[in-house]
Amino acid sequence: MFVLWVGAWIASAVVLVLVLGLILWVMVRYRRRPGNEVPSQLRYHLPLEVLYTVAPVIVVAIFFAETVTAQNKMLERVEEPDHTITVVGSKWQFTFNYLGEEATAGQDVFDYGDTSNPTELWLPVDESVQFNLVSPDVIHSFWIPEFYFKMDVIPGKENSFDVTPTREGVFTGRCAEFCGLYHTRMIFKVHVVSRDEYDAHLQQLQAAGQIGQPEGGAEASRIAGLAEVQNLETGE
Repeated sequence: MFVLWVGAWIASAVVLVLVLGLILWVMVRYRRRPGNEVPSQLRYHLPLEVLYTVAPVIVVAIFFAETVTAQNKMLERVEEPDHTITVVGSKWQFTFNYLGEEATAGQDVFDYGDTSNPTELWLPVDESVQFNLVSPDVIHSFWIPEFYFKMDVIPGKENSFDVTPTREGVFTGRCAEFCGLYHTRMIFKVHVVSRDEYDAHLQQLQAAGQIGQPEGGAEASRIAGLAEVQNLETGE
């Protein structure tokens, strides 16, 4: 994705320089000089019209081919991913279900949050992860900018992609689809850590009783700043 992004900027810069160069050259070369007649005005110029029709088509075709190639590489599946995480997007926070992990003896564990206490996602460095994306309410979008990738979370449809984090650190993820009133608070931290730290975090979730696969945040309807959970449809 990074190579595609840089390549697109380089191609755009080349086109920009070419077009501006031609504009400036025409302004200087064909300007009206004192005492001269107005330069010849051509109503049609078939070779030029063919050029500025065919050239953009070629550029767009190359962009399309490179985009498809990058997309196919980004969506390549890992036959046996090291980890499987179900991402549940709900109003207005993500829930992360860690499935069948060795650290918890195969017991599913989860982490959730609310608009005032965002969820945290933990990933082991240099190990493949399969994300399964589901939503119980409206369309969301799972986006971690540092991964150069995002995918929609659609009710009634399970989307999925694989990724292998290669650099430890703390990053910020967010919802990239306007999903409602508190869309801007649908953020979360991403911790890419060593395998030992990852296992220790899952064991903490297990010890805290966060076991199973919830379909959404237990407090997904909690509005930051209010002490009670409100039903956002009835206002109660």
